[in-house]
Amino acid sequence: MTSTLLDAVRATDGSADGIYDAFVAWAGERGLSLYPAQDEAVIELVSGANVILATPTGTGKSLVAIAAHAVAMAEGGRTYYTAPIKALVSEKFFALVDIFGAENVGMVTGDSSVNPDAPIVCCTAEILANLALRQGADADVAQVVMDEFHYYGDADRGWAWQVPLLLLPRAQFLLMSATLGDTSEIEADLRRRTGRETTLVAGAERPVPLHHTYEKRAAHELVEKLLEEHETPIYIVHFSQAAAMERAQALANVKVSTREQRDAIAEAIGGFRFTTAFGKQLSRLVRAGIGVHHAGMLPRYRRLVETLAQRGLLRVICGTDTLGVGINVPIRTVLISALSKYDGTRMRRLSAREFHQIAGRAGRAGYDPYGNVVVMAPDHEIENEQALRKAGDDPKKLKKVQRKSAPAGFVSWSEATFDKLVDAIPEPLTPQLQITSAMIINVIGRGGDVFGNVRSLVFDNHEPRARKYALARRAIAIFRTLRDAGIVEVTPAGDIRLVVELQPNFALNQPLSPFALAAIELLDPDDAPGAAGTGHYALDVVSVIEATLDDPRAILSQQEFKARGEAVAAMKREGIEYDERMALLEDITYPKPLDELLAQAFEVFATSQPWVRDFELKPKSVVRDMFERAMSFAEFTNWYQLGRSEGLVLRYLSDAYRAIRQTVPAEARTEELLDIIAWLGELVRQVDSSLVDEWEALVSGADAHGSDEPVVPPAPPSLVQNRRAFTVLVRNELFRRVQLAAREADDELVELDPDAGWPEALDAYYDEHESIGISGAARSPQLCRITEHGPDGDREAWTVEQVIDDPAGNHDWRIRAEVDLAASDEAGAAVVRVTEVVRL
Repeated sequence: MTSTLLDAVRATDGSADGIYDAFVAWAGERGLSLYPAQDEAVIELVSGANVILATPTGTGKSLVAIAAHAVAMAEGGRTYYTAPIKALVSEKFFALVDIFGAENVGMVTGDSSVNPDAPIVCCTAEILANLALRQGADADVAQVVMDEFHYYGDADRGWAWQVPLLLLPRAQFLLMSATLGDTSEIEADLRRRTGRETTLVAGAERPVPLHHTYEKRAAHELVEKLLEEHETPIYIVHFSQAAAMERAQALANVKVSTREQRDAIAEAIGGFRFTTAFGKQLSRLVRAGIGVHHAGMLPRYRRLVETLAQRGLLRVICGTDTLGVGINVPIRTVLISALSKYDGTRMRRLSAREFHQIAGRAGRAGYDPYGNVVVMAPDHEIENEQALRKAGDDPKKLKKVQRKSAPAGFVSWSEATFDKLVDAIPEPLTPQLQITSAMIINVIGRGGDVFGNVRSLVFDNHEPRARKYALARRAIAIFRTLRDAGIVEVTPAGDIRLVVELQPNFALNQPLSPFALAAIELLDPDDAPGAAGTGHYALDVVSVIEATLDDPRAILSQQEFKARGEAVAAMKREGIEYDERMALLEDITYPKPLDELLAQAFEVFATSQPWVRDFELKPKSVVRDMFERAMSFAEFTNWYQLGRSEGLVLRYLSDAYRAIRQTVPAEARTEELLDIIAWLGELVRQVDSSLVDEWEALVSGADAHGSDEPVVPPAPPSLVQNRRAFTVLVRNELFRRVQLAAREADDELVELDPDAGWPEALDAYYDEHESIGISGAARSPQLCRITEHGPDGDREAWTVEQVIDDPAGNHDWRIRAEVDLAASDEAGAAVVRVTEVVRL
């Protein structure tokens, strides 16, 4: 790490010219000469102006941001970098550490905080917005660099991009995006509020010009043509993860790479662990030179594709429009499969902003003389064109061609649509300010003229007049609720103040954490008869935490689908008629443990803390479901057919792990809960260690990124060395056999343990007993005895004996097994072999 730039700017006389010359010299030493737009932006920044940098992708906005931070540091001010997603915040954190030194850069994302008092802070936009609400003009913020500023127009999150502009008048702003549209109103407002000149730097020529083409050919023909013309790497853009994967599989029949290229890929991949069902498909594709890239993938798979692409080993990548947020993949040709998409509510055509965000990724500065943007016509147009080409110049054949029309309800597009998008400037940004209880509490917590501060927030903003009055009505309603609940009071002198003391990071971290703490206190760690909950304290604590997390919709919809399928099968066995089955199915949903208890507790909590109503409680069971079913990550994703959403599953599990560790106090952690926490952390780490390891490295202040990241990420830490977590995994493997035995699933048991004699043992057991217990008591650690051989427990195998919980309570049936430690480390999972099932 080096702070050469910092030394250079601090060694100047502090003048604008001195800082400018020092930065240009620093860039020149690294072989970087500033483009005209970069030069203009840096000159404006050193002169103290606000800058709106609306230049195309590939024109070096990141270098301007570095200059901005250097300016603030030279002047002794504190500078904030904000981005819309944690991944970008983390990436920028490590980049700035390399330039300015670890002691000068911090990061705050809501679930992690590293060196938060540093002079440069990387954070999500919401973090800075809440800081502005709480501290106002007195906030220690000399400068704000907002990346991807077009999120200002996002319906759900745009408020976080507007609030700092409203409440930080002493700060200098650098607002950056390739697709801003008309910003004249924002420019004028920034001039008024900050008293600084505000300069728009836009209209810059792309260093790599774009060639736009509309094609009426099938995808495989287009790809073959582009490969022949060496217009690679090609990124094929889809608007669903399923479509991206289907395209990649279809292109497997196209000769994408030469034998030499495939050999180079195989050598680079080496011993990479493709452990999941999706991973095995990806392995076959990347070895053929075809990558897949979308948000549903595990981070290590995404990183593998990005690294192989950066080394020039992948000629075709099939992905989603996530590249619009700036994925780290070099692209010469962007092939867009459609100009319409489903936005979660309806099918619609792409906006000009969306189109230019995607198209702007084509062409690599310093590598390509130009970039290609190729748009495919709709399928019916392609089929019509193929039919016309087949007919040739024969008038009779041409007359017989029956032209197809777009399917009913299909949102189509044409070459005219394409031409219009190419020439269109991005739509004007629409302000999206919201008012919530948390925002009002933060403003009241600031003190001073509370009424004036709230009035200024709801009336002196960027919203249209009618919207301002709606925000005012909302603020009044919230204030009355807070007053009635005793959260705020109006003093005889007319001052408004908080009655309760807020936690230091109020509204920055998990907003429902205070409720979770209160709900956990309702549970009995001893699971005494009649206590609240399900009788399994540790898992009930997990359910409380899961209810405070965002819903992973793909998982929940598959859980509901599975539950309904099982319910239909059960109702058919019971002879229930079709109409009644359909009516009963309406009540079947995904599992929601403690639903009623949590709903009641939430209402009680909200009477004294009404701000929590800004946030929705969402009971669900993902971590708990996986633990109760004793499933591995791969088994869980296979069971619910979540192969295309492995990344989503892993992100949810890692979020749950962090939330449990951060929220549950030490005194509420029983031994069994500690086991579950250890199991969950190790499960996430073994699937993809980056999410847990990076977070823990950040919290400890360590650098989780090496300077030369290999294609193959290092293997996760030894599974066996984490004794607590590994022991839970071993117990889960044994209890999974118990669950299968309870269902008399002979075939599945024989598949797991071919030589254990399961069918005969179960016949003998069920001659004595009617059932096998699978309750919380049945999976108690006391019924699973593990013997670690050798003085250090490091022999190649452990032995395990699982007691079967029979209804008579005899406990005389046992499952005996061996655990292969070396194989477990290799597989990243407990490798257990049942040797016998016996009656004592």
